Amino acid sequence: MEITDVKIRKIISEGRLRAVVSLTIDDMFAVHDIKVVQGDERLFVAMPSRKDENGVFRDIVHPISAAARKMFEETILEAYERQLAVLETEETSPSEEAV
Repeated sequence: MEITDVKIRKIISEGRLRAVVSLTIDDMFAVHDIKVVQGDERLFVAMPSRKDENGVFRDIVHPISAAARKMFEETILEAYERQLAVLETEETSPSEEAV
């Protein structure tokens, strides 16, 4: 299995939710609404979920093994960090109008 694309759909600067992400696996399967969340000690990835009839959130899709979870989390967090770096560069570089 290979993660063939990661799209950072939305970056959020307030609250614990930092980003909403979509990814593609093997150019054949898409997973949407993955969340990057600021935990107490580090960023983590939360899989898409919905609330059941008891008010408990249940993952709709999730990796089965620890190795798969690590691969998803590392790939998503790397893409998130790259996107933040791009945004920071865009904010600090002079606009074309000023040139």
